[in-house]
Amino acid sequence: MQIRFRLNGQDVEASDVDPHLPLLHFLRERGLTGTKEGCAEGECGACAIALVRPGPDGKTRYVPINSCLVLTPAVHGLELVSVEGVAEDEALHPVQLAMVEHGGSQCGFCTPGFVVSLFAEYYREGRVEGDYDPEAIGGNLCRCTGYRPIRDALVSLRLPDPDDSHRARLDAPAPAPAPLRYEREGARFERPDRLDALFAILEATPGAKLLAGGTDLVVEVNHRDARWETLVALDALTELRGIHTDDDAITLGAGEPLAAIEEALHGTIPMLDQLWPLFSSRLIRNRATLGGNLANASPIGDSPPALLALDAEVVIASRAGERRLPLHDFFVDYRKTALGAGELLKAVRIPRPLPTHQRFYKVSKRVMDDISTVAAAFALTTDAAGVVRHARLAYGGVAATPKRALEAEEALVGHRLDSGALERARGPLERAFTPMDDHRGSAAYRRAMVVRLFEKLVFELGATPPAVAGEEARR
Repeated sequence: MQIRFRLNGQDVEASDVDPHLPLLHFLRERGLTGTKEGCAEGECGACAIALVRPGPDGKTRYVPINSCLVLTPAVHGLELVSVEGVAEDEALHPVQLAMVEHGGSQCGFCTPGFVVSLFAEYYREGRVEGDYDPEAIGGNLCRCTGYRPIRDALVSLRLPDPDDSHRARLDAPAPAPAPLRYEREGARFERPDRLDALFAILEATPGAKLLAGGTDLVVEVNHRDARWETLVALDALTELRGIHTDDDAITLGAGEPLAAIEEALHGTIPMLDQLWPLFSSRLIRNRATLGGNLANASPIGDSPPALLALDAEVVIASRAGERRLPLHDFFVDYRKTALGAGELLKAVRIPRPLPTHQRFYKVSKRVMDDISTVAAAFALTTDAAGVVRHARLAYGGVAATPKRALEAEEALVGHRLDSGALERARGPLERAFTPMDDHRGSAAYRRAMVVRLFEKLVFELGATPPAVAGEEARR
């Protein structure tokens, strides 16, 4: 079967493509060299293309993604715009003109990626002239301009003309991922569109590698030359999609892109609102999934501490049916989960009512778009008198798996979250984890951050740290 998709308004067919070939290289091999390769891991945005996709509201939109992190068979049935498709009739597009007029390009290497991200923002429904989403270009790296001219170009954009053909395209439905079975030279790419079809593939091919957003897996392809005999894409499975809220829980489909969850739940769960801006970049979140982040089981993954603090549970599906498991029982060892053969994550459930106080903190070399050294998520419920009735203190980067500080949680319950809470929790926090040394931070530093981040929580919620309280008492 051939790989078919629509690119810059034209139908494309590919029948002799390595299933592991990133879309970036496919485009460049066809002469579309405006799309650049910088980092091959989603850090720079020079490879950005726009995907025509429905948003959480069901309306068609342009969604920028990193083409270096998308395998070519994964775009079968989809519609894309590369930088070559932005302009029409050899006239510069308004976003390209804005980059020229405001001096937004110097060496030019990053410019095509910025143009594509600006293109998607230009057509964003609800955009107001003179205002902009600061994350619209957050995943694009420029070493020359200092970003101000690029920001000025973005701020200057007017609204699209009514007869703009790119805008008119958004009036029609976006294509859905199409089922595919593609094979070349012993490597196979499968994309089932039903769970029963997926389970049949897993039974027949126990060693098959599951592919969700691919934002981690394709890095292994690019940098480690990783290869698998069978890749199984999950993005056509509607059973893994959807965001639902009822009286008992908020249920998030494991296959939902993170950016869709971010948009759909904005203002609903404070913990997640604090998490998303620190979770890689919008280019990554437009493709990455919650299920993939959890199944990856990295001890420094961003979502596990937040979900652990929220008492989330996972819904696991297999041919035999479904089972639920508390997230704190899901991570069993370094990069290992409780998933058995033939099982996959179907959904994540966050119980309601939500905790009274929620905080997510991340210690990293950079504030944005970086791997954490230590992450902490705190969720507490207090009564009218300020007494803690429920406490969850969850951390990442301090053990082989994301973990809660159970003893410290117990020490807080039944007491006010005041300066004394620091002393009650300090000892349990200091002995809760056994962090390791690596290039991001020493074990001693990580151990110190476990306590310091809790101190930050207490300070933000209005308590006075003990050292300050002692000074005031002596005055």
